[in-house]
Amino acid sequence: MLPIMLNSQASRVGIAGRGEAYARRRRWLQEAGIEPLSVEPPQEISDVHFLFVAGCEPGEAAAIADAARAKGTLVHVEDQPSSCDFYAPALVRRGDLVIAVSTGGRAPGLAKLLRQWLDTRFGPEWAGYLDEVGEARTAWRAQGAGAGELASRTEALVTERDWLG
Repeated sequence: MLPIMLNSQASRVGIAGRGEAYARRRRWLQEAGIEPLSVEPPQEISDVHFLFVAGCEPGEAAAIADAARAKGTLVHVEDQPSSCDFYAPALVRRGDLVIAVSTGGRAPGLAKLLRQWLDTRFGPEWAGYLDEVGEARTAWRAQGAGAGELASRTEALVTERDWLG
């Protein structure tokens, strides 16, 4: 498994399906800043790089996934890890700070519990912490600090503020 964060502006993301699972996945994507294209297979599948399938019966989902893969699209099928090319992690969002938890599709319930646990430990103040570090980093970079120096200064700032206890 290779965890990555997708730049929402760099790829077209689609969603196919119906019902509550579809609506939940659509909200999840929108919270990430992605307005997914509603896909009605098989015609529109070639318009997207990533396709989320939610709220479909297994046979229908498999057919949609096969058609998408034939067009070079990577697929995530809700609650069917063996049909996924990638997995959707459980997320904690605090502004631009995103903490992702994944079990590679093996135990989504555990990922949810871990997300809930992290959610209680990383409160809304972390959005501000990230802003502070980001602004400091920009200033340090303007002063000519290299990667190693940026890492050291970031560690010192976090330690000084005692954000990690």
